[in-house]
Amino acid sequence: MNRSYLSIKNLICGYGNFSLDSLNFEIGKGVFAGVIGPNGSGKTTLMKAITGELKISKGLIMLDNKNLNQLSIREKATKIAIVTQHTEEVDISVEDYVLMGRMPYRTNFQFFETKEDLSIAEKYMHLTDVFRFKDKLMSKLSGGERQLAGIARALTQEPQLLLLDEPTSQLDISHQIQVLNLVQELNAQMGLTVLMIIHDLNLASEYCDYLLLLNEGKLYKKGTPGEVIDYKTIEEVYNTVVFTQENPLSKKPAVFLVSNKILTESRKNLTDKLPDGKI
Repeated sequence: MNRSYLSIKNLICGYGNFSLDSLNFEIGKGVFAGVIGPNGSGKTTLMKAITGELKISKGLIMLDNKNLNQLSIREKATKIAIVTQHTEEVDISVEDYVLMGRMPYRTNFQFFETKEDLSIAEKYMHLTDVFRFKDKLMSKLSGGERQLAGIARALTQEPQLLLLDEPTSQLDISHQIQVLNLVQELNAQMGLTVLMIIHDLNLASEYCDYLLLLNEGKLYKKGTPGEVIDYKTIEEVYNTVVFTQENPLSKKPAVFLVSNKILTESRKNLTDKLPDGKI
């Protein structure tokens, strides 16, 4: 892995009856990493700890060898940007929404965007293909278009770490691929470090370089998709029967579900073929 950029050391945090249990991992500079795991495994808690929304009880979050909790709000905003699964349906233009990403760079008593702000916003609107409806209201966009606008705003912050919280959960397959292809391209061309929460194991495997599998607040497994995603691990964590197979093009593992109907039929066929009728 590339040199460590995001480092989590003995992290404990949570709320109510749930807490992350001494997480330890590192994400290299320029790596596209994914966080997977069942509902309630701690994915969102981890994201909130990194953004500072949730106070940590113990441990350290280091960003480029600096304690994240010791950085000012403005410093954090110039280093980290987040795109959530629900981009706001607000009645402002796409351009004004994207320009909000320049807020951390404003000086005291600066009320208007500079030429540099406008230039940077335009650059990322073109890159995310939202410049064509820059004058359209955010509330009038489709879900996929709003997600792209959200990414444009995040990039306009010019961050070093991009956090994505289930960015494709509300999108159809064409928009899922569009968004993830864009993030993958940004990661490759700009060296942007990406940490993404994602439920879809096949999308996680196909797009991420590195995966963190959480379960019940603990780091169950970490590594490349090939090291993390196998049928035994998925069945243990998700309590669901699956089988995995290598994608012939990407050489990454793909997960196939097995319905109860097919599972029952398969077991029956196997039983019928055995001499004593037992498995």
